Amino acid sequence: MQIHGSCAARDGAGVLLLGPPGSGKSDLTLRLLDRGFVLVADDRVEIEAGMARAPMALAGLLEVRGLGLMRLPFLAEARLHLAVDLAALPPRLPVPARHPALDLPLIGLDPAAASAAARVALALDCVLGRVGQIAGALEARPQ
Repeated sequence: MQIHGSCAARDGAGVLLLGPPGSGKSDLTLRLLDRGFVLVADDRVEIEAGMARAPMALAGLLEVRGLGLMRLPFLAEARLHLAVDLAALPPRLPVPARHPALDLPLIGLDPAAASAAARVALALDCVLGRVGQIAGALEARPQ
């Protein structure tokens, strides 16, 4: 399946960023790269058996608003562990949710928040069982 979104990974664990055009997927991807993530795909993500990759024509490309289309180092594929919906802002203390088609933990996030990239990194650590959560959007599951 191919979807409109972006994907970045840390240590091979992928995060899928979802939202309408102009919602901040590419910008948040750029901020994740600054936090040690690696680009997997921008604009279009091919997903098969839980693995994400860029369509061949878009591999290694990231659109940076105001600069243009940039060629960057990229990871050929990554196993998806988390989906982030940039269009659905969560309540202060959300309950766990899953992406209906991909069966991934799903969080809502304001991509414009200064802490957005840190929140994605923390959520990924929680999903991977590296950080515990008392209550909220994620349930830690050791991998």
